[in-house]
Amino acid sequence: MTAELPTTHPLDAHAPALAGLARDTGGGLSVEVLPTAQSVTLRLDPAGPARAGVDAALGTALPTGANTWVAAGDGEVVWLGPDEWLVTSRSPNAAVGEAVLRALVTGEAGGAAVDTSAQRVVLRIGGRLARELLSFGCSLDLHPRSFPAGRSAQTLLGRTAVILLARDAAADSDGGAVLDVHVRSSFAGHLADWLLDAALEFRADPAADPATDPAASPARAG
Repeated sequence: MTAELPTTHPLDAHAPALAGLARDTGGGLSVEVLPTAQSVTLRLDPAGPARAGVDAALGTALPTGANTWVAAGDGEVVWLGPDEWLVTSRSPNAAVGEAVLRALVTGEAGGAAVDTSAQRVVLRIGGRLARELLSFGCSLDLHPRSFPAGRSAQTLLGRTAVILLARDAAADSDGGAVLDVHVRSSFAGHLADWLLDAALEFRADPAADPATDPAASPARAG
């Protein structure tokens, strides 16, 4: 029996507030909930016979440097360990998915490809304040010198386990950073609440926002 996919996104209730951060911070910070990606956790020996076929199918070489990632079509291939990668796509009908990768690694010792599409939600955080915001809840040095584009990390953000990717800063219109945060779906709401709370530091006038100042709320007037 095929399980039905959920009809709602874990961050549906948070999406308006997250989108409003760009306005509330004068354009210094943006948070976008990306479309649900197709994700496959891939295991194989990078020196084994299946490697060449996997690279050809993905259209890029698997990244073998620790804590790095590479673009692959409309998604990414993220290094998770010496023999483990996360392969993502923004399209649910990507040409390279679980079936293709599984066929390529079947029969190889330790080879596996498992669909983990429902496991994580992706938030794209951009703007000149992006790295500073994330530094409030992450112990890593997120300065561009230490965490440049092309780097990734499995770390904690707001006490939540995440996969963090540094993207090309040129993708951001105001010249700031662009970082993707992969978080487990069950913790996505918690992380969204943390981001909104941490971003109060950057609001032009947080007291003027009824959501953050009870005294300013018409419902509490009088």
